[in-house]
Amino acid sequence: MKKIIFIAFICLTFVFSSCEDYLDVVPDNVATIDNAFTDEVQAEKYLFTCYNYLPQQNNLWETPGWFTGDELWLNDNQAQNLISPVTIARNGQNANDPILNYYEGFRGGKDLFQGIRVCNIFIERIDDVRGMSNLSKRRWKAEAKFLKAYYHYYLLRMYGPIPLIDENIPVSASPEEVKSIRQPFDDCVNFIVDLLDEAVVDLPSIVPNPLEEMGRITKSIALAIKSEVLLTAASPLFNGNPDYSNFLNYDGTPFFSEYDNEKWKLAVDASLEAIQEAESAGHVLYQFSDLIPSGPSDRTLQKMTLRGRVTERWNNEVIWGNSTSDNNQGRAQANFYAGGQSRVGQWMAPTFKIVTQYYTNNGVPISEDSNWIGKNILEMRTATFDESLDIKQGETIPLVHFDRELRFYADLGFNAGTWFGQGKLDENDQHVVNAIDGPSSSKTSIQNFSITGYFPKKLVNYKNTFSDNGEYSSNRYASPYIRLAELYLNYAEALNEYQGPTAEVYDNIDKIRLRAGLEGVVESWNSYSTTPTKPSTKEGLRSIIQNERLIEFSFENHRYWDLRRWKLLLSYMNAPIRGWNVSAETENDFYSLTTLYNQKFSFRDYLWPLRTEILSINTSLVQNPGW
Repeated sequence: MKKIIFIAFICLTFVFSSCEDYLDVVPDNVATIDNAFTDEVQAEKYLFTCYNYLPQQNNLWETPGWFTGDELWLNDNQAQNLISPVTIARNGQNANDPILNYYEGFRGGKDLFQGIRVCNIFIERIDDVRGMSNLSKRRWKAEAKFLKAYYHYYLLRMYGPIPLIDENIPVSASPEEVKSIRQPFDDCVNFIVDLLDEAVVDLPSIVPNPLEEMGRITKSIALAIKSEVLLTAASPLFNGNPDYSNFLNYDGTPFFSEYDNEKWKLAVDASLEAIQEAESAGHVLYQFSDLIPSGPSDRTLQKMTLRGRVTERWNNEVIWGNSTSDNNQGRAQANFYAGGQSRVGQWMAPTFKIVTQYYTNNGVPISEDSNWIGKNILEMRTATFDESLDIKQGETIPLVHFDRELRFYADLGFNAGTWFGQGKLDENDQHVVNAIDGPSSSKTSIQNFSITGYFPKKLVNYKNTFSDNGEYSSNRYASPYIRLAELYLNYAEALNEYQGPTAEVYDNIDKIRLRAGLEGVVESWNSYSTTPTKPSTKEGLRSIIQNERLIEFSFENHRYWDLRRWKLLLSYMNAPIRGWNVSAETENDFYSLTTLYNQKFSFRDYLWPLRTEILSINTSLVQNPGW
C-alpha cells in the first residue's frame, strides 16, 4: 500500500495552537495529548473524539442526501432554515464556497481530514496506555482504523479521488511534504478496504456491553461498509465512466481506470461475507412483535413490521445505527392534535415521484402492471369498507392511492389515508390525515405543513403521542446507517452485474419482497407485468433491483447516493418536483398536481467541488471536472 503523509489544513485545537498559515504549526499542547493516553479512561474519551466526526445520519442540516436530491421537499419558509442542502437541490452548489464542505469542515460539513488526523493519533498512541489489556487496545485500535477508513470512504464518495492519509506528518516537514495530492480512485478503494480488513480481525462480533456500547463498531459493521465501498467502486459512476477518461492528475496519471467487471466480483464476495457475519451475529429481518390489546388484523400487523424496520430501537435488522440522532420524527409526523397548533414541524414532504415509484399490490411498477393499463392514476375513486384499513371509507381520492403494495401504506401518509398509532391503537378508529387547508388541517402555521401533501410515516415510531396541550412526545431510535436488507440487495445487485440473473439473485431480492407481502420477482412479473421476461435479462433485472432498492430504503438517505453511483441523477434530477395544491381549501382544488420546482442537474454535480482557495494554496490539487 502506498503511504501518503499529510497534515490537515485546519489544526486540532486541543493538539496544536491555532494557526493562520497551515505550514506554521507549533505543538505547544503536547502535554494535553500525553495526558489523553495516561490511562484507560482518558484514552476512551479520545476514542470517542474519533467517533465525534461521524456525519450524523439524520442531521437534515449537515448530511448530504436528505434535501440535496429529489426525494423530500420543503416549503419556502422551511427552506430558509435548511438553506445549505436545499441550495444544492436547486443547483446552487459552487466552488468559491462549497456547501456541505466535508473536505475542510465549512458550510455545514465536518472536517473529515481532521477526523482522520485524530484517528491516526489514537492509532499511534493507544499502545502507550499503561494498565490496559492488550485485548482492549487491539479492539479500540480496530475501531479507530474503521473510522479512519470510513472517513476516507465518505470523502471518496463525495469528491472522487482524494489524498490518502496513512500517517500524520511531523511538524518538521518541508512545505513540499505538506502538500497533499489526490490519488487514483482504485488506489483509494484499496487503501480503504485494506484498513477495513485490518480492523475486522480485532473487532467483536457483537458489542460486549449492549446497554452502553450500541453504535460502536463490530465485525458486521466493518464488513457491511466494505460491501458498500466495493459496490460503489464497481458502479457506473466510478467503474469505467467514459466521462472521466480525461480526468488526469497534474503528472498525467488518470484518476479512473477502464471498466473492470471483476470489481463486481469483489463486491459479490464482500457482500456475501458481510451477510454471513451479520446473520451469525444474530441480525435478521425485523418482524413486529408488540402485543396490542385491540388485536389488529394481519394486514395492520404487517404494516407495523414495515414501519418498525426503521423505528424500532436497535431492532435486530439494524447492523449500524446512529444512537445520537434525534430522528426528526416531529418533522415527519402529520399533525393529529385536535387543538390545531402542535409541536410538529411537518417539514419532510415526499415528492410525487416517490409516490409513483412504489409497486402496485401485484408487486410490479404501475407503468408495467397489466391491470393498470389504460387507467388514469389521477382519476378519482371512492374508498370502500374493504379498503378502510388504509383509506378512510367514503373518501374520494385519486386512483394512485388505491391497490398499492403494503410498503406504500406503511411508509407514506397522504390525505384521507389512515395512520395507526400516535395514541390510537384500534385499527377501527385510526387517525386520518387531513392535508387540505382549513380548520381541521394538519397545517399548523405558515411554516409547519407538508408542501406536497405527503408525509414520511416510515420515520415515525407508532408509540409517539400528542399531549392535551399539543406537545409531541417521541420514542427515539437509532437511525440506521445499514440494515440487513441492504446487504441482501447489495449481494443481488453485484451478483446480477457479474454473472446475470440466477436463482441466488432472485432469492436475495425475494427475502425483502416476502417481508413486504409480495410474491417473488419471477412470479410477479410472469403473472402481472406487461414485460414478463424482464427478470430473465441482466438489464431487466438491474432495473428491478434498482427500483426495489429505491422503495425499500425510501426516506433513509439512500436514494441520492444510489442514483448517483448508478449515474442516473441526470435523468431523475432534471425533472419537476411535484405535489398536490396544498394551499387549496377544497378537495377539488387540492387534487391538482402542482409543479413546485423545476430541478436542474449537470454532469459536474456528480462530484463535489474543492474550494477554489484551497487550490491556490496547494497547487498540487486538481479540481473536479466542470468546476
